[in-house]
Amino acid sequence: MGHVIVTSLSLLWVLLTIVATLAVFSALFTPKWLIGPQRISYGNGSAVAIGAPSVGVFNRCTRISGMRNCAVFAVDGMSTDPAVFPTLWKISLVFFTLGLTIMAFTGMAAVLSCCIQSINKKSIFTITGSVQALAGLLYILGMVMYAAGWGSARVVRLCGGEAHPFYLGDCSLGWSIYSAVFGITLTLITACLSISAEKTTSSDRVTRHIEKGETLVCLL
Repeated sequence: MGHVIVTSLSLLWVLLTIVATLAVFSALFTPKWLIGPQRISYGNGSAVAIGAPSVGVFNRCTRISGMRNCAVFAVDGMSTDPAVFPTLWKISLVFFTLGLTIMAFTGMAAVLSCCIQSINKKSIFTITGSVQALAGLLYILGMVMYAAGWGSARVVRLCGGEAHPFYLGDCSLGWSIYSAVFGITLTLITACLSISAEKTTSSDRVTRHIEKGETLVCLL
């Protein structure tokens, strides 16, 4: 008979895994990684601020005829002209996509860990934690590739001629990049937390509850 085992640490591990995945996912799909200088429109003898353009890994936002316009600039996917979609950002997108795919599977594994604690006599927690560490490494490589692409023609047009790899020139960091860093940090934390979660679900306290015939074990 199967057992459902939930401890405070295993539940925290599941929740942080989901939050980490959502944080990176929302960051990747929003064009708020780099914020360009404020644009000014001159008319009728006065200056009016029309907002600052922004760019993400594969999308951007700007104002056209007074209306905010957000769109994907990687219209041809990975074959898009490097002047439009920098090669290093293409590599960054691949790393982030691989990391998110891995984390999506670890999220499902984390939820299943309440019912299935081992696969082929190997702990699902340690297996999942190891894979989460790999996802974290892919994320970090994605961030490095993105920052290395700051010297591309697209970033120079947005941030000025002083922009070069790892230096933004006249641009600033948007909230999306902070969300990505937050998600990456949580991903690495979950990889470490999986070990503690595994210990709590295989502790003597859990064993005693199982020996009593309990199929649902919840421990704080």
